[in-house]
Amino acid sequence: MFENADALLLARLQFAFTVSFHFIFPAFSIGLASYLAVLEGLWLRTGKAIYLDLFRYWLKIFAVAFAMGVVSGIVMSYQFGTNWAVFSDKAGPVIGPLMAYEVLTAFFLEAGFLGVMLFGMNKVGPRLHFAATLMVALGTFISAFWILSVNSWMQTPTGYEIGANGQFLPGESWWAIVFNPSFPYRLVHTVIAAYLTTALAVGGVGAWHLLRDRDNGHARKMFSMAMWMAALVAPVQIFAGDMHGLNTLEHQPAKVMAMEGHYTSHPDGAPLILFGLPSDEEQRVRYAIEIPKASSLILKHDPDAPLAGLDTIVPEDRPPVPVVFWAFRVMVGIGFAMLGLGLWSLLARARGRLYHWPWLHRAALVMGPSGFVAVIAGWVTTEVGRQPWVIYGLLRTADAASPLDAPAVGASLLAFIVVYCAVFGTGAWYVLRLMAQPPHPHETADPVLDQGPIRTAGITPGPTQNPGGEPLPGDTQTEDRP
Repeated sequence: MFENADALLLARLQFAFTVSFHFIFPAFSIGLASYLAVLEGLWLRTGKAIYLDLFRYWLKIFAVAFAMGVVSGIVMSYQFGTNWAVFSDKAGPVIGPLMAYEVLTAFFLEAGFLGVMLFGMNKVGPRLHFAATLMVALGTFISAFWILSVNSWMQTPTGYEIGANGQFLPGESWWAIVFNPSFPYRLVHTVIAAYLTTALAVGGVGAWHLLRDRDNGHARKMFSMAMWMAALVAPVQIFAGDMHGLNTLEHQPAKVMAMEGHYTSHPDGAPLILFGLPSDEEQRVRYAIEIPKASSLILKHDPDAPLAGLDTIVPEDRPPVPVVFWAFRVMVGIGFAMLGLGLWSLLARARGRLYHWPWLHRAALVMGPSGFVAVIAGWVTTEVGRQPWVIYGLLRTADAASPLDAPAVGASLLAFIVVYCAVFGTGAWYVLRLMAQPPHPHETADPVLDQGPIRTAGITPGPTQNPGGEPLPGDTQTEDRP
């Protein structure tokens, strides 16, 4: 079946498939862990039962999403050794320690406190439980810190030395490796994207239940919080994305040329191509709809500033323009749609109609999964735009792959597709099933004890109490109506 296929292409497709599946779950769990910390903190501060109910509601979903993220992430380390052995050998002295730091700091922190977060509220008390929730949220952020540092070093490598055997070795300072030129921008942009992804998902769930029952106070509260997040953070994300783009123009100009569709240089100001059909064969964007000189205005803050095109890059060093061009537009388009939804919610809030505009709720429902699409589109823009390099300007992707035959890579790719679609498809279905259930007062205390095999094993969660035997704050309060 794969006798005439390209082993390198299959290896790239396999990595793209598995990492795309994996990226969805951390993008959700990073934001959701922080949202859970906010909910529990508000409950402790105000004593309102509605925050505890929402915490328990989303904790069930977080438990499933976090588990799928951990399982899908394990595959990444194996692929480095199987399909990308040359990369592992040459970049291991730099990449390996950074990945180890992620395990020693983030993963141990998450693993140490996750059990307390999931099962410990009636065992350790509310304040210590809140501390555990904060530690899990901090762990997800630290994990993103180290993983994005690794990826950013591959995009803008600094602080390294080349050994006698061609390996990349750490230089005099690890700080130059960790805080490479693109890392601060990529960290801010990606973490904000995770928060917006969660906000849109929470808003979509709230909108779904408001369309079914606009008087559901719990749905109102989660929808209101999500819309505040979209309205306040989407503009910040657009600004952070612009700063990240300017940094990319400085360090990876070919990527920006592909994003903009600039096959040729523009000495007197480059147009902003809104839409069109890029053609690498014809070296032009067909049927281009463009705004004259707007690209120079955005990238150089001067409409007449010259911008170089891909004609200044040798053909073998150019990324595939159509993929980068359209992935970038999907990401940016969704970003502005998030901004529009946030502004619409502000208008509805100002008119006292936040919970009574069905079209706003329908729009939020449609936008619910948009954050996941945006982060995948952003990842495609970043990674495909880096091609043909795996370590930008230093190690080509073609030179980093393992010497495997195409049938071997193709067989494992097919196995991954079947297993991933079965396992993670089932997990995603279960998460959607949990989301479809309306939040209500007095949600169960433990997200897993009342589900599936543990329930059938005869283990029943007890009443929510602190170690002294008294009910936790807010458990006997009535439903809050925002």
